[in-house]
Amino acid sequence: MTLSTESDTGLPLDMTIFGGMGDLAMRKLLPALYMAYLHGNLPASTRIISTGRQEYDRHAYLAHVEAHSRSFIAEDNFNEKTWDGFLQLLEYVRLDVQQAPDFGALAAASRQGAQRVFYLSTAPSLFTTICEKLAAAGLVDANSRVVLEKPLGHDLASAVEINEAVGAHFQESQIYRIDHYLGKETVQNLMVLRFGNSILEPLWRAPNISSVQITVAEEVGVGSRAGFYDGTGAMRDMVQNHLLQLLCIVAMEPPTSLSPDAVRDEKLKVLRSLRRFTLADIARDTVRGQYTRGVSGNQEVPGYHEEKNVPPDSKTETFVALRTFIDTWRWSKVPFYLRTGKRMQRRSSKIVVEFTNPPFPLFPDAPGGVANRLVIELQPEEAIKLQLMAKQPGSGMQMQQVALNLDLQSAFQQRRAEAYERLLIDVVRGRLTHFMRRDELEAAWTWADPIIEGWGTLGEKPHAYAAGSWGPAESFALLARDGYSWVE
Repeated sequence: MTLSTESDTGLPLDMTIFGGMGDLAMRKLLPALYMAYLHGNLPASTRIISTGRQEYDRHAYLAHVEAHSRSFIAEDNFNEKTWDGFLQLLEYVRLDVQQAPDFGALAAASRQGAQRVFYLSTAPSLFTTICEKLAAAGLVDANSRVVLEKPLGHDLASAVEINEAVGAHFQESQIYRIDHYLGKETVQNLMVLRFGNSILEPLWRAPNISSVQITVAEEVGVGSRAGFYDGTGAMRDMVQNHLLQLLCIVAMEPPTSLSPDAVRDEKLKVLRSLRRFTLADIARDTVRGQYTRGVSGNQEVPGYHEEKNVPPDSKTETFVALRTFIDTWRWSKVPFYLRTGKRMQRRSSKIVVEFTNPPFPLFPDAPGGVANRLVIELQPEEAIKLQLMAKQPGSGMQMQQVALNLDLQSAFQQRRAEAYERLLIDVVRGRLTHFMRRDELEAAWTWADPIIEGWGTLGEKPHAYAAGSWGPAESFALLARDGYSWVE
């Protein structure tokens, strides 16, 4: 395999993964880096250094990668010779992030003059310690970059603390706050859909749009993450980052260019325009849920309280639905409905833009409901569907809804990179557009914190919903009172 020399610095790459023995590294990061290597998208002389507390030599580490990472590479992308070449890039350094001397071993393994990328796939509480010790070991310079995995803080105060601590050693232009949803092809395509097609932009506003739905539904439960998840919940784990980022792309104004700051400036304006919730708003316009025992994938699965490491009296939400508004001229009085949950009926992420019905019912026999919708499917399949009304064949003027369907899988024959692969290549090439800026992160927490605090004040338990369902009944009532329903 011949590696590309393309990067914004032209330097060889040393990428260090803290938490390199963890689940994310094995399932996502190493397979993504393999794919980048396979397609010649890594700089020449790349090395990938994983750190962990295990007493492994390089041979034992490579055996661990074989056992825990190789299976996450699709068979049609796997090549034995290329895999062997990729393994030659891998190194292992035993490192306890609390022990300063261990960073000396990392410094010894790092090359002078290399472009250093530090991927912090650890608990956010360790970000400060890692950055301080990297700087003390002389590993941070003008060419260094740091990638921060979510969640970035537990609330606004902790997010500010992390930003200050990391910012003491890295410039903002060196910090990549990663949200893998921003690496999805369809999410990035949404920018082109909105700003590359003149047919849509005049309609992309009130009163032409009556509502917007954003759903990120997961079929899986909390599983092995229960210990972490119970202290986090769906609001912090999904809404504050993933769903708000999708909302920003849907609602932002056209940027002046595609430069990172131009795009992120417009996203920031959306976050600052989100209507703040009062306690009455929280009671009326938010729904928390928690899954109970049910059937998922034709198998009986435990409820949240039955998961390992979950306290029997936990009030942590595994589901959130809410209604919010963006107080701008473009979106005045247009409700945005956000929904996410675990153990839902199926895995599905989508954005649904509902357009206003015609002002006069010219066709009295038309079926009820919304005439026109734009449905943007993010997963499991990526597609864009425009739902229109058409005449049924035959006499009379009977109508039914039909879809103009852009199947992105069949429309483009070339390979579609996975989100982490695309974002890791962006890091290597210095592209910041699809990463959160500090003020974006803090604006998101400024909006989310009062909701979380309000739930604590109200003291209500999450509503129960059976695993394998679409969430608690109260989430359907949230839309029904406005005359809408969730689009499944």
